[in-house]
Amino acid sequence: MGSARTRAWVAGRGLILDVPTVTFPGAVHPVQRGAIVDTAGAARMLDRLLGHRLPRFTRPLVVVTAPVLDGVAYRTEARTAVQVLRPRSVLTVPSARAVALGAGADLSRPLLVVDIGAHLTEVVLLVDGAVTDARRTALGTGDLDSATPAEISEAVATMVTAMLRQDRTSLTVDALQRGALLAGGGALRPEITYRLTGRLHAPLKAVAAPHTAAVRGAATLLRAAHAHPSTGGPEACTPDHG
Repeated sequence: MGSARTRAWVAGRGLILDVPTVTFPGAVHPVQRGAIVDTAGAARMLDRLLGHRLPRFTRPLVVVTAPVLDGVAYRTEARTAVQVLRPRSVLTVPSARAVALGAGADLSRPLLVVDIGAHLTEVVLLVDGAVTDARRTALGTGDLDSATPAEISEAVATMVTAMLRQDRTSLTVDALQRGALLAGGGALRPEITYRLTGRLHAPLKAVAAPHTAAVRGAATLLRAAHAHPSTGGPEACTPDHG
C-alpha cells in the first residue's frame, strides 16, 4: 500500500491490482508519505478491492511490504487494516528487501537500493539481505510539479553521501561501486536517472518493471512461506500488498 498506488499479487494468478490508493466516498488518501494516516479507511479500501476476490471460507496468508524507516508504525497500522481480509497470518518485509528479491539481486554481497516512489524516497544498504543503514526523504515523482528532477537527484545523492561518511567499513563503498539498484516510479524517469548517475559517479541498475518490484519480491516471499510447513500449506489464495 503505497502513497500513490496499491498493488496486490495473488498466488497462482499474479498481479491482479495496480490502482490508486484512495478510499470512497471523497477519494481520501489513507497512506501519505509512507505513513498510514487512516487505518479504518485503508481497511475499507482493502475490503472493496480484495474482499470479493478471495475464496470464501479460507483465511489467506498475507505479505505486506513496509517502508524501512518508521516501518514499525506502518506495520502496526497495516496489520490492523489487513484484518478485514481475515488472514491466518500477516508477514511484513522492508520494501528495500522486497525490491532486491523482486529484482533477483545477489544478496550475498552488499547492495544499495534506491527506491524513488511517488511521495517517498528511501536509500537502503542491505548486507546479507538485512538492513544495515537507511535514509529517507519525503519527496518523489509525485512532487515534480513543485520539485525538479535535479532536486530529487540531489536529495538522493545527499543521503548516499551521509551513508558513506558514517560507514566506518567499506560496505557502502563496495555496494556503490557495484552499482545501486534503482526502483520505484523514479526509475522510469530518464530526467532523474541521468542526473542521479552524474551525481553519484557510480553505475545505476534499474530494476525491470521497477514500479512493481516490491510486490514481486513479496510474491517471492509468499511462495517461500507457502512451501514452509508452519504456514499450513498453499491452500489459500493469497494477496501480497506493495
